[in-house]
Amino acid sequence: MRPALLFCLAVVLSGQARAASELSAAVKNDYDHRLAAMFDWFHRHPELSYLETATAARMARELRRVPGMTVTEKVGGTGVVGVLRNGEGPTVLIRADMDGLPIKEASGLANASTAVQVGIDGVESPVMHACGHDTHITALLGTATRMASLKKDWHGTLVFVVQPAEERIAGARKMLEDGLYTRFPKPDYALAFHVDADSPTGALIADPGIVGSSSDTIDIIVHGVGAHGASPQQGKDPIVMGAEIVLALQTLVSREISPLSPGVVTVGAFHSGSKHNIISDRAVLQLTVRSDDEAVRKVLLDGIKRIAENVGRMNGMPEDRLPEVNLAVESTPVTLNDPALTARMRAVFVRTFGDETLKSQPRTGMGAEDFAYFVQPELGVAGFYFNVGGTPQAAFDAARAGGPAVAGHHSARFKIDPEPSIRLGIEAMTVAALDLLKPASAD
Repeated sequence: MRPALLFCLAVVLSGQARAASELSAAVKNDYDHRLAAMFDWFHRHPELSYLETATAARMARELRRVPGMTVTEKVGGTGVVGVLRNGEGPTVLIRADMDGLPIKEASGLANASTAVQVGIDGVESPVMHACGHDTHITALLGTATRMASLKKDWHGTLVFVVQPAEERIAGARKMLEDGLYTRFPKPDYALAFHVDADSPTGALIADPGIVGSSSDTIDIIVHGVGAHGASPQQGKDPIVMGAEIVLALQTLVSREISPLSPGVVTVGAFHSGSKHNIISDRAVLQLTVRSDDEAVRKVLLDGIKRIAENVGRMNGMPEDRLPEVNLAVESTPVTLNDPALTARMRAVFVRTFGDETLKSQPRTGMGAEDFAYFVQPELGVAGFYFNVGGTPQAAFDAARAGGPAVAGHHSARFKIDPEPSIRLGIEAMTVAALDLLKPASAD
């Protein structure tokens, strides 16, 4: 390489390093003077899905403090949308989810939640942020602050989405149904991140392909004919029919989809009867169904309906009393990272943070994410979803040495190290947005 080219490359790399250092220092200052206290408040005041009124109000108030931000509340229920315009250019959506979970916190933290709330099901429960959504919304505010201060470096529009009810995988769809892509600028790109208790702080996981399985919640209502337990011939036992359905459902994964295509059909609850010697007239099965592509998803959903109805027929139930298969609104498609966008964002992360920061985390389950709704193929929005490490390496080392295991998501003992998680989340999201919105002359 010619000396002149080497010199130019050195200047460029030096400028990138300086910009990254300045961003890190600014985010650190934001965290120390504002965001740490904000995270503490969010962690102490979690709210259940669809009921995030105080959280949404606080997020709206804080977003309005960002110069130039236009804020709209009550989008899709408790959702909040902030729009920051800066001339002509692409539109980038940045999403953070905000709901907590009905779990009594046992993290041992000084700011552990003591909140109690009546959910939409009418049940009073303790509430905690057991999945890090307090981290996500704090980082979104930090990203908005940084992007507003860096307007000289980008052109276009940012749409900040504070989403309700991710834990019920329904909030994203409700925001879209309420006009997220028609009342507000429709994005060219949609970005989101999740703090990851299973990865060390300082790590970014930005893998291409699947980042979340599809998830469908299904209720099967099995109708029967009640009778005395000593005279079963006079009734039609819904418990027996339900048991036959449970066993038959296991063949969907083992015999109807390829062994190379993952799928899960789990019956999580089976409710029927009230007394030892009474044959009930009704049973209810509650299922969760997971897959990694829409073709497999269809096979599983169609198969559940076919099996349930035909078990009813096999037991002599009339056509108007066959088992009912009801698909709940708490369902989401597969979440896929756009290949080209993912490659571009990975390159940005490597340039900014170095090769050692970018990790790969093998999937260990079929968790789901309703971010998928924002980036469905027919919408034409490229999506990128990444993870930020949340647990100090020392905790993993201690666990391997026989110490306490690192608590996972949705555990009462869940906890992450907020400062490095939030700061890296802000920095990663900021450099991603800056790259997507950089002026044409900067290419």
